[in-house]
Amino acid sequence: MGVSVDSPSQKGSWDFLKFLTRRKQVDSPRRNSQPLLAKELTVLHLIAVGVGSTIGAGVYVLVGAVAREHAGPALAISFLIAGLAAGLSAFCYAELASRCPSAGSAYHYTYICLGEGVAWLIGWSLLLEYTIGSAAVARGVTPNLAALFGGADNLPIFLARQHIRGIDIVVDPCAAILVLLVTGLLCVGIKESTVVQGIVTAVNVCALLFVIAAGGYLGFKSGWVGYELPIGFFPFGINGMLAGSATVFFAYIGFDAVASTAEEVKNPQRDLPLGIGGALFICCGIYMMVSIVVVGLVPYYAIDPDTPISSAFANQGMEWAAYIINAGAFTALCSALLGGILPQPRILMSMARDGLLPPFFCDINKQTQVPVKGTIATGVVASFLAFSMEVSQLAGMVSVGTLLAFTMVAISVLILRYIPPDEVPLPPSLQDSIASVLKRYRLSNAETNVEYADANVVSSEYRKPLIIKEDVSIDFPKHLAVGNLLFASHYVELAVLLFCVVLFY
Repeated sequence: MGVSVDSPSQKGSWDFLKFLTRRKQVDSPRRNSQPLLAKELTVLHLIAVGVGSTIGAGVYVLVGAVAREHAGPALAISFLIAGLAAGLSAFCYAELASRCPSAGSAYHYTYICLGEGVAWLIGWSLLLEYTIGSAAVARGVTPNLAALFGGADNLPIFLARQHIRGIDIVVDPCAAILVLLVTGLLCVGIKESTVVQGIVTAVNVCALLFVIAAGGYLGFKSGWVGYELPIGFFPFGINGMLAGSATVFFAYIGFDAVASTAEEVKNPQRDLPLGIGGALFICCGIYMMVSIVVVGLVPYYAIDPDTPISSAFANQGMEWAAYIINAGAFTALCSALLGGILPQPRILMSMARDGLLPPFFCDINKQTQVPVKGTIATGVVASFLAFSMEVSQLAGMVSVGTLLAFTMVAISVLILRYIPPDEVPLPPSLQDSIASVLKRYRLSNAETNVEYADANVVSSEYRKPLIIKEDVSIDFPKHLAVGNLLFASHYVELAVLLFCVVLFY
């Protein structure tokens, strides 16, 4: 990747300011001398990564706490509003991922639009978010695994949590081992790891579909007692329902992992918007249907906040359903762990390519075509955190990176749309289209022996970076029509930015 830097006119602070504000050029892959990742992923792989990274075990607990404290029977509307807000942010990711397909995700987009200083901050914020989030997810595996074994006392000694009195910490060897296993799987290859994630995600989705189908049958049989309340559909008012939306918004975090696989997608301009949008649509539908069933089976004030789904089925005489639900929660955690570790080495690789990290992290294995060294490094760090730190200590650090990433992505779309950078990001397919048109134009001129004075000028200009001196509109090829339909409104990104700020503060 090249970096455009103006010649320094002043010394001292002005040079430092230019260093922080210089922006990256978007080079064509044909001119990129760096080793490339394997292009193996299709729309189905991207949807599997998005759904697996988004639907974690939180849905198995979150519905109870939000229904009791905020939304009541209007929980499904809270999920819908949060899904619409997440969809706006997903549109921003989809547009940038299709225009600037790179493994750096939000870091790469920020470097192009806002400069190196902000990109450096976003890169480390993303690494903080993914690393700590992965460790927190891994710490939640042991209780669910213990439930499948019939209790924590039945776990093997090398998997059970141990309390070390001298330093007063509770270590979790099961979480550390699971992180290392996932790290090894990611080192095998991107296609193999996404196939495994698709299988694990399918098991989780099947468990949730069982909850929806069986719960729907029980609801129609019992008359949906949870909705027949004298206090109405909004016991906490509209404000409570909106507060519930702000809380359940975190259940949609994870779709951004799809953008980090942009360099490994066969057709990123078409597949990335479809993958991101499809994954978010599936997640929103599942969340809403599960919340409708759970709140309808049991009045919101009687829902168990710790095990809302299991307790709802137990009240209907289906205690055995807890095994299916625990299996779904276990696979959800494993899938979310895969989706949390997957983007980390690719962000490190992108930062190393730009010179912000040692070149050690941008080495790509020639056999598996994945950044193995970066994957092992991030896996070891996440394994140590999962082994030694409590979830309560880890979870509070994740929201900072999420807020910064979503906000900077929204700002980057606004900059690309209204204040284009000097180097316009053109997808490789559009560059190929321009090249083919120019080639046919020159051949036509040769056959008719008609020479135009501007032909050589156009040909030479194509070999140079495209510099924008005034606002222009770029027409993308027809296969981008699906993505363009998603971005019809010119003010969608501003709404995302404002919502993110209000949501987190």
